Amino acid sequence: MALLRCDFYSDVLELSTSMTVILPQATSTQIGLSGSAASGAFPTLYLLHGLSDDDTTWLRRTSIERYVAPLGLAVVMPQVNRSFYADEAHGNRYWTFLSEEVPDVAGSFFRLSDRRQDTFVAGLSMGGYGALKWALREPSRFAAAASLSGALDLAGRERTGQWRPDLRGQVFGTEPIAGTDNDLVWLLDQAAGADLPALYVCCGTEDDLIEDNRAFVAAARDRGAQATVDFGPGEHEWGYWDRTIQDVLGWLPLRVE
Repeated sequence: MALLRCDFYSDVLELSTSMTVILPQATSTQIGLSGSAASGAFPTLYLLHGLSDDDTTWLRRTSIERYVAPLGLAVVMPQVNRSFYADEAHGNRYWTFLSEEVPDVAGSFFRLSDRRQDTFVAGLSMGGYGALKWALREPSRFAAAASLSGALDLAGRERTGQWRPDLRGQVFGTEPIAGTDNDLVWLLDQAAGADLPALYVCCGTEDDLIEDNRAFVAAARDRGAQATVDFGPGEHEWGYWDRTIQDVLGWLPLRVE
């Protein structure tokens, strides 16, 4: 594998930012690690970070580089601060950055496939929410999307007062979340009849976000959307995510050529 910390200028954010990228490399003499790479453009996983993290955290807290080495899978990990992958009311346009600029910039720098069957998104916590939001808003872009311990019911948290007012105001302003592009259940309604990506939802049963995940899965099933679901023992911590990202990688519909 090749590992790059890519510092670049974002026209959308109007500032310099970064992404961490893992690229496949075919190897035959590396001790303890096998490497695989397709001859053409690489299948690509956009892997999204959580609220307190940055673009390096998946690499530092898990063995993601080792896990993807035999798969020939590129991994693009962008940095979006505490934005909930939204165009912030009082901040920057991180949704536009993620959904438009990151694929364009990464695709111009690296040999990444832009075919739907080769494109996947996943994330943890805030990033799990971001991954499903991206997949539901642009279902034609992705073959599969996975949430690990995602904050999947922001509208419900708003109704029950489980938001920090300063963070909620910065990201979403004063408008309600329910019934908008930031509400995953509303997005499920908008995507009715669409060819949705395969969905994967996992969360630990000792995690404070387990009810958010159960609510999302129930809403998806009520609307005829199917998801692979894993609700087992676990908390909101990196040991759980290091284990479950391996399950996600094994579930991805990677094509064998």
